Amino acid sequence: MKHWVMLGAVLALAGCGGGDGGRGTSGATPMASGPISSACMQSDRKARSRALCGCIQAVANDTLSSAQQRRAVRFYRDPQVAQDIRQSKRPGDERFWDAYSAYAQRAERVCR
Repeated sequence: MKHWVMLGAVLALAGCGGGDGGRGTSGATPMASGPISSACMQSDRKARSRALCGCIQAVANDTLSSAQQRRAVRFYRDPQVAQDIRQSKRPGDERFWDAYSAYAQRAERVCR
């Protein structure tokens, strides 16, 4: 259940506003382009923005491999895929979910 909530939190990041996320006075938010940023911008989230999607991608670049990012993009199109992976007992799916969960937690902290 906790992991499902984290998935929802990351997907919700594409639908919420920005902020400095407690980074201090500089307010610098990381930015990047890539597959997750593109999926975020193509999503139907009302409050998506280049800044937010770019931040989510920057965190993904620091925490997920390219293959893991491509796999995570599917969650934007079909959230059931995330649920299936989360519940899977296959070792590869478990490793991916652990990495994705760490990414989700970090993105939530950095990109608020």
